[in-house]
Amino acid sequence: MNVPNKLTVTRLILVPVFFVVFNLSRWFGDSLADLATVMVIILFIVTEATDILDGQIARRRNMVTDLGKVMDPFADTLSHLTYFVCLMMAGIMPDWAFVIIMWREFGILFVRMLMMKTGKAVPANIWGKSKTVLYAVSSILGILFLAFRRWMPDAAWLSTGSYVLVAVFALAAAASVISFLTYIMAIISSKVLSHLSR
Repeated sequence: MNVPNKLTVTRLILVPVFFVVFNLSRWFGDSLADLATVMVIILFIVTEATDILDGQIARRRNMVTDLGKVMDPFADTLSHLTYFVCLMMAGIMPDWAFVIIMWREFGILFVRMLMMKTGKAVPANIWGKSKTVLYAVSSILGILFLAFRRWMPDAAWLSTGSYVLVAVFALAAAASVISFLTYIMAIISSKVLSHLSR
């Protein structure tokens, strides 16, 4: 297993650790809240760093493998959905935004499996990249909002910040749906579905 794939495996291991640490204060009491919050921020940074590094190393050193092509998007989906379910449980992310994003992510995984039978990749587009950026931004802002809410519960701007966060999550959900629809339209126009139905 090469270095990029090892980094992806590391990310897969860190994701459930993130979930456990995120819920420490909920399961074992508020005395762990400060420690858990700091650890959540560190785990988030490390997990996202492995995501950036594995792609850069794979492309620069020509270490792209079939295993990496499957494992990397799976790790992305698992990490983002874990962040979002944690933020939803904390009352930071609207449940409707999470459900829309979850449906989209499982839908695109199904599409990727279909495309693998044809030997073609799911075509990239600007909406897919926008979705990725908005996922990252909403995750970062959500985790920081949680930290400030715990450390500065009386801050006046928290109320306004919660509305801003809802707007960001709404944009992420909208971008996820639009990117999925553009993928489907591209697949239909390329006549891949007719090939699969033979």
